[in-house]
Amino acid sequence: MKLQHVIESQQFTVPLLMELFDRTRRMEKIVARGGTQDYEHKVMATLFYKSSTRTRFSFESAMYRLGGRVLSTENGKEFSSEIKGESLEDTIRIIANYSDVIVLRHTEEGAAKRAALISPVPIINAGEGNGGQHPTQALLDLYTIYNECKTINGLSVALIGALDNGRTVRSLTYLLSKFDRIKFYFIAPPEMQVKPDILAYLDKYRVHYELAADPEKIISQVDVVYQTRIDRERLKRSDIDLSAYNIDASVLKKMKSNAIIMHPLPRSVEIDQTIDDDPRAVYFRQSRNGLFVRMALLTILFDKE
Repeated sequence: MKLQHVIESQQFTVPLLMELFDRTRRMEKIVARGGTQDYEHKVMATLFYKSSTRTRFSFESAMYRLGGRVLSTENGKEFSSEIKGESLEDTIRIIANYSDVIVLRHTEEGAAKRAALISPVPIINAGEGNGGQHPTQALLDLYTIYNECKTINGLSVALIGALDNGRTVRSLTYLLSKFDRIKFYFIAPPEMQVKPDILAYLDKYRVHYELAADPEKIISQVDVVYQTRIDRERLKRSDIDLSAYNIDASVLKKMKSNAIIMHPLPRSVEIDQTIDDDPRAVYFRQSRNGLFVRMALLTILFDKE
């Protein structure tokens, strides 16, 4: 597999995804036996201009379990001397001297691509901007769907929440659309509906989708429910009932018996904690899969050398 950087979901072909999933299964076995020292001479830098404890810990745990070492910060603006006027490009050039891979989370959309253009070591996009991409989250989401549903072709997927700025929704949509007979249902308050460029992409490749403001009629039809948060302060109207977008016991009764509920986490009130023990609630397994997928990605980047 040829993979120099991990910047956006569009990089991945179906064969590449299947190879990644094969490696991911091997990583599960490696973790079960206590890890490996195969990459003990590798150093990963996690450069986070925007905090995200789960993503950073997941990557760092992945590197440690591969036997490597970690240089870490989640306060990249001050750490990198950007506060003194240093450019992202200069920061990347310097940190690349000390590491074999850089995991970058940034406040600006397009930052990972800028970094990749000048970096002598692989760049991994760990999320950027509002409405940018978060490809590694989407990869672990896709792997979870593949594991739980045993297939991806032919699935119906409901994506619920604030979809306009949803990095995970954007990245996952690009990945899922590579498979056959996928049906998307984008469910959100009208002002938070998925952006037109995503819909144009789906139109181009003739992927079925529907837009809706109410999950009531759709929830019983889908195989995957991908739930995200809605921040009320972003809504212009105060009379919108956000509870209509939440998942609780009453919603479970309407879902297929073999459907799954996912969430990129952290959650607030959008998924009631009383349903955590339902076998259809897979979001904690989803989070666990992030460790294995990120281990697999790191080995792909290291093994190409």
